[in-house]
Amino acid sequence: MRSLADSIQAVADAMTQSEAQPDTAPKAAETPVPKTKAETKITIEEVRAVLIPLSQDGYGEQIRAIFKRYGAEKLSGVAESDYAAVIQDAEELKNAT
Repeated sequence: MRSLADSIQAVADAMTQSEAQPDTAPKAAETPVPKTKAETKITIEEVRAVLIPLSQDGYGEQIRAIFKRYGAEKLSGVAESDYAAVIQDAEELKNAT
């Protein structure tokens, strides 16, 4: 919700500046930059979607080892800040086969 409010505020600010300075092209710094995958917030559902197929293919023990690497016994115990790393570890596990 906060990012939505920030986006709306940025649009309102841009519109106000445009009205104050008509006929000027927007500068490169004012154009929105799309978020990279690293900047987007990864949800537990996205992590789960990567891990479930691996678990079904018999990698349950390796998945538990990944959780332990991040100080958890199960996915719900993994810190949100570690979700990207867990996905990366799971992808490496998947690619190793």
